[in-house]
Amino acid sequence: MKDTKNEKRPLEVEKFYEAELQRFQKEQEEALGLNETNEQWFDPVPRQFFAKDKDSTTILFGGLTMAHDYLIAGGLKGIGYNVANLECPDTDALRFGKEFGNRGQCNPTYFTVGNLIKHLTYLRDIEGKSKDEIVKKYLFVTSGSCGPCRFGTYVTEYRKALRDAGFDGFRVLLFQQQSGLKQATGEDSALKLDSSFFITFLKAVLIGDVLNAIGYRIRPYEIESGATNEALERCKKLLYNTFSERKSIVKALYQCRKILETVKVDRTVVKPKVSIIGEFWAMTTEGDGNYQLQKFLEAEGAEVDVQPLSAWILFLIWEGRYDTKKRLHLRHDDEGRFGLKGKNAVKRLAMLKMADATVRVWFQAYANIIGLHGYHLPDMDEVAEVANQHYNNQLRGGEGHMEVGKLILNVVKKKVNMTISVKPFGCMPSSGVSDGVQSLITEKYPEAIFLPIETTGDGAINVYSRIQMMLFKAKQAAQKEFNEALQEQGLDEKAVKSMALSKISKPLATSHHVVGCTAANTVYGINRFFKRYMPRRTKLEGAK
Repeated sequence: MKDTKNEKRPLEVEKFYEAELQRFQKEQEEALGLNETNEQWFDPVPRQFFAKDKDSTTILFGGLTMAHDYLIAGGLKGIGYNVANLECPDTDALRFGKEFGNRGQCNPTYFTVGNLIKHLTYLRDIEGKSKDEIVKKYLFVTSGSCGPCRFGTYVTEYRKALRDAGFDGFRVLLFQQQSGLKQATGEDSALKLDSSFFITFLKAVLIGDVLNAIGYRIRPYEIESGATNEALERCKKLLYNTFSERKSIVKALYQCRKILETVKVDRTVVKPKVSIIGEFWAMTTEGDGNYQLQKFLEAEGAEVDVQPLSAWILFLIWEGRYDTKKRLHLRHDDEGRFGLKGKNAVKRLAMLKMADATVRVWFQAYANIIGLHGYHLPDMDEVAEVANQHYNNQLRGGEGHMEVGKLILNVVKKKVNMTISVKPFGCMPSSGVSDGVQSLITEKYPEAIFLPIETTGDGAINVYSRIQMMLFKAKQAAQKEFNEALQEQGLDEKAVKSMALSKISKPLATSHHVVGCTAANTVYGINRFFKRYMPRRTKLEGAK
């Protein structure tokens, strides 16, 4: 006969231990305060910036290059806003970002969010402003977007980190990159994202691009160290006052040209040209967010080729054109004609084409006035075409196909001697391109000197070491281009050096592009600048 009493005992023992574990769990939760019911944090999206508060409120913003932030501040001041641009994010900003931000964020989030908290903390702890005064009299404006990048959640991250840092209720306003003039601002809002706002913003961006480009073109070849930066600072202050006082931009640019012409240069010095591409913020910032990459490259004897913000604007316009053309074929999926119900496709394409032309014409006009000759914005159709063979144009993470297209064109057209792709640690779209697709591109174009680097806010020594190793190859490539140019032109280095004080070494002069190295292009351009000198020199050599 079976002992049924003993069969039930294991079940009773299991229930006993289960009850004991539950009792212990409840006891520990009460001791640690974990049994309290907490409401999930909800972002109320505070966007109140009423017209009555306009005069007493200061708009904070930042995140672009120092020139752009400064000029945009001047432009917004000129249309009636109290504006202050934040300093370039540094390691202290990173510390604030990691202290109050969520875990697992990408590098730009920590730096930009932390930079705002750092500034507000300064206002509170150093200037003695109360939290209520800061919340009432200051607000921050940032851009938004969508897609697989966490950039789309930045605004929520700002508000969450601000709350945890003790600035709960601080206003963070958002304008969407893709929305253009159709921004969600109320009738009583003091921040009017209208045509006046965007035209001013666009002009400041274009001129900021021009200043940055001409600075990176002159600075590597300056004879007197620091002369270029000194001239650029004078230009920036002049242009800031021009924007804020709504004076003639053309006249200011001519004055800047005279200032820049005082810088003495020697473009016969052989330096490799290095293009910085990659994730938007990482390649744009000039501070610790990318280990001050631009400054480091110049200190190591390179000329830096920067990506203009205007190219991003053109990319957004290109996206609009591309998507509109694609939707023209969606007749089955859309009740409207050509797959655009309620839209006039022809009108939309015409407006986007006009926007593209406006950006290019204004940029070229500003560039020519200040003396930035021979500089052209990228052809977005060309970039898309060469990239589409390896990276689908419809993938929009990060810079999309642009990073692939830029590298290919840099190699095929000999634009530069080396390309560096900067990506923040944890940036999924950029990592997928730099570590995946670009490896295929470098196999197809073995002459490419390409280096992908990740930024985390620390580990600068390792990054610098990797750059120096690749830069050694770039220097050899530049020297080879220079030697070949001398041989083709029938010159020697001493002859070229003797011309250093002539027109070819004027700070705003430039030679036609042939190869990546500027010194080599200078040699190729000698015939153009010295039509009278060269025949005489040849006769003298023949007589000898």
